[in-house]
Amino acid sequence: MRGIYNLLTYFTKAALPLPAMFNPKLKLFVEGRKLVFKQLEKIDFSKDWAWFHAASLGEFEQAVPIMEALKAEYPNYKILVSFYSPSGYENKKKHPLADAIMYLPIDTPKNAKRFVSLIQPKLAFFIKYDIWPNFLKELKAHKIRTFLISGAFRKDQIYFKPYGSLFREALGVFEHIFLQNEASKTLLKTINIENTTVSGDTRFDRVARQLEYDNHLDFIEKFKDHKTCIVAGSTWSEDDELLLDYINTASEEVKFIIAPHEIKPEKVKALQAKITKKTVLFSEKTDAVINEYQVLIIDTIGLLTKVYSYADIAYVGGAAGTSGLHNILEPATFGVPIIIGKNFEKFPEAKQLQKLAGLFSVASSQELTKIMTKLVKNEKFRSQTGMISGHFIYNNTGATQAVLAYLKRKH
Repeated sequence: MRGIYNLLTYFTKAALPLPAMFNPKLKLFVEGRKLVFKQLEKIDFSKDWAWFHAASLGEFEQAVPIMEALKAEYPNYKILVSFYSPSGYENKKKHPLADAIMYLPIDTPKNAKRFVSLIQPKLAFFIKYDIWPNFLKELKAHKIRTFLISGAFRKDQIYFKPYGSLFREALGVFEHIFLQNEASKTLLKTINIENTTVSGDTRFDRVARQLEYDNHLDFIEKFKDHKTCIVAGSTWSEDDELLLDYINTASEEVKFIIAPHEIKPEKVKALQAKITKKTVLFSEKTDAVINEYQVLIIDTIGLLTKVYSYADIAYVGGAAGTSGLHNILEPATFGVPIIIGKNFEKFPEAKQLQKLAGLFSVASSQELTKIMTKLVKNEKFRSQTGMISGHFIYNNTGATQAVLAYLKRKH
């Protein structure tokens, strides 16, 4: 199995440059990896280093609470972060919490051996699911303490298939696996992996901290103007189709903030053209008159978390289509009701919050209009539903402390 896997990784590495010529994201994926070993050779690894590997942005956010806790408890440690995807690396390549940030080389035996031999971290953390057999093999060979954080497993994954022996072996490298739920623990027992703790998802710790920060935005406060505010975050075209009927027929007492996932000017303008209400873009706003508009489109990145703090109701995008549901925990931490599309089977936190009645899934614009209307008109219902969301976050914090407690016991 390892031989086939290695053959595929070498083939992938050799084949990628051609399609990368025609795909900007793939080009970043290929070009960024050319620089990794030159970056590593310039770094002093004689200190104590902890290596965190994240697939992309979401996994990085799960790693942040652990990195913060590690820095606080062991200030001598330096932190290296590797990313698999360009979206993760390009957005976080200058994050102040890390001492070095780079792409993870493709998981060939040669790359893995060279990478691990150069950094030789004291601790290695893989986040959620991005598990690479050759890197883990090298970590084991160097006797480096290695952990999986916020792990989540499903029966349909390769670990539980007859042909998944290589990936089961990779899981066996982890000194300890911290899991999001009991179902994952039960699944791992079926393949004889029992060095696990159900600690929860560190994302809850991450979003809960947001309440401690200054979320004030003058221009949002002026725009909202004491009216009911619906924030639609990380929306795709399929989400727009659900939302537009309600936006275009809503009372003037309701304000809308839309933060599209893709902020290419042509796509933002196309969305704006479909809205009949008076609409302004963040990039074109004038604070003095912003309250005169009913719809504000945030055509920049980095503001959405703070914008959610002004929401009375949140719509979270991604589940209306197949791109994947975006982060529902960010608005939930501010105690607001949440509405999403219909495709969220792979998102346990959304299913949990739906069962608690803090989240509503809609399959059509008619369904969206019905629940939006109820939430807008019935303030008591809106308040009770939002309270469920807030309690959901509070009741699920603590994963970071579980990891840190284990490290302190075994340090």
